Amino acid sequence: MSLFSSGRIWPYFIGGSIMLVFGFCVATIVVTQSANIQESDVYMSKYQDADLNANEIIRATISFDKKYDVNYVEGFALTNSVAFKVTDKNAEVINNAKVIISTSRPETKEFDQKLDNPQIKNGIYLFSGLEFPREGVWNIIAKVEIGDDYKYYHIKADTRNTNSYEY
Repeated sequence: MSLFSSGRIWPYFIGGSIMLVFGFCVATIVVTQSANIQESDVYMSKYQDADLNANEIIRATISFDKKYDVNYVEGFALTNSVAFKVTDKNAEVINNAKVIISTSRPETKEFDQKLDNPQIKNGIYLFSGLEFPREGVWNIIAKVEIGDDYKYYHIKADTRNTNSYEY
């Protein structure tokens, strides 16, 4: 009587299948650990913190938008500067906002910069001395805070084309 005709082969197939699935699981873990994965910092914090505070961020943004306007001021790209104008809903300039910006590449944190010392004049918050060591797309994130209200402002800029940006 052979192994196939006796019906004792199925435990070997089940055992082999289990070992194969286990091997694929181990291979998946090894491959993903060696991948260069960058965490998102879209709200200037870890994504876990942003997820936990999502409702607070949404409430603060809604409250901010009811009272204030933030606009990107064009024309500073050639000087490696970024400027934002902050006004209230009556178009009166705001010179006492706390503005922080962060610049980063989408694929790496190697070139991240964080600036919190703008020059303020007539509601325009100017951040000078930005360095863009590589050509290509850069994320610029600004956090504008006035009192308890705050808002994140996102821009994608391309150093290869100074007229190219996206809100």
